Amino acid sequence: MQPGTLPEPGPVRSRPSLRIRMTARAADEPHRASTPLELLFDLTFVVAVAGLVTQLAHGLAQGHAAEAVTPFLQVFFAIWWAWMNFTWFASSYDTDDVPYRLLTLLQMGGVLILAAGVPPAFATGDYRAVTLGYLVMRVGLVAQWLRAAREDPDRRGTTIRYAVGISAVEVLWLVRQLLAELGVLSGATVPVVVFVALAGAELAVPAWAERNNWRTSWHPHHIAERYALFTIILLGESVLAVSTGFADAVGAGLHGSLVVVAGSGLVLLFALWWLYDMEPSGDGLSDRRERAYLWGYGHYGIFAALAALGAGLEVAVRQTGGHNAVGTLGTGYAVAAPTAAFLALLWLSHAPIVPRSQARPSVLLGAAALVLPAPIALARAGVGAILAVIALIAAAAVAAAVWRSSSPDMDT
Repeated sequence: MQPGTLPEPGPVRSRPSLRIRMTARAADEPHRASTPLELLFDLTFVVAVAGLVTQLAHGLAQGHAAEAVTPFLQVFFAIWWAWMNFTWFASSYDTDDVPYRLLTLLQMGGVLILAAGVPPAFATGDYRAVTLGYLVMRVGLVAQWLRAAREDPDRRGTTIRYAVGISAVEVLWLVRQLLAELGVLSGATVPVVVFVALAGAELAVPAWAERNNWRTSWHPHHIAERYALFTIILLGESVLAVSTGFADAVGAGLHGSLVVVAGSGLVLLFALWWLYDMEPSGDGLSDRRERAYLWGYGHYGIFAALAALGAGLEVAVRQTGGHNAVGTLGTGYAVAAPTAAFLALLWLSHAPIVPRSQARPSVLLGAAALVLPAPIALARAGVGAILAVIALIAAAAVAAAVWRSSSPDMDT
């Protein structure tokens, strides 16, 4: 290699070797991008998220928001956490050899089992399939960490702690399911409290595992790209809802209200993607690696808001066609609430790593503050007017962010 030239990319190959020693990949590896295997893995989450959004939309449309939100947040946590664990492990140890691919296949199977368990979780509170799917995913992940412990001796302590921590919490999830089967975890409050406690234990595992100097060597720009791609997956649910709106509009002879709802939904999701895309997450993670937990964990709220927005847009389309039990105000908030949450959490999660955001906090928080009262202010004008104003507010936030980015001397 000539002096001054970049090193060759890491061990990922288009044709996998039978086995490659699993060593830590360089955190500054050039040209690091998502692999085809990672993209294939993400497709299974498309199925899981689609089923979850459909169930949430059904509950909202029937006027059962309180009953639908709790299982939505719980199942979405399992989806998000499993995806995030795979993503961060792959950023550090993706060998793309045969064992790695087969263990990824096992985790993909777990995602599909979990997806099959979404309807009964909403309908009857039956989490058996969700728990089984989660168990399959964790088995695959623990096997990966144990392999890393064997083949990367410098980080053996870290990788062993990951394997032990994940396994210990998984046993607690199984105990939770057993107690639920025995009727011990009854009522509305106790199961939620137990879930929150176990979710907190899951979140604590990485901090415990990475407590020494031999931390995993995740790639900041690779991680930022993976999160951006998952954002697009979640926005895809909104695209599906908007597409349904357009199809209904054409079938009904271009009914004005459906056209407005569908068009406003398209503008809204494009504006939210634009705002997310403007954040320099890769550079921020590279400069402030120690704050990655705040950024990564904050995305639970961002991702959940985007998934809920897909459900809200589906409800808005149904309401415009007269197929909802919920009224205009409830439909408006099915869109306004996740939109406002996304805007606020976008700033909150990026603030620890991005000192100079393209969109000022006043823009994002101001937009969120304007979105929240929109359904009340425009209830008499109808769902179309509510969505049009929400989309206009989001578009104005984009315009303000773009204008600020062209004026680098402005104060943050």
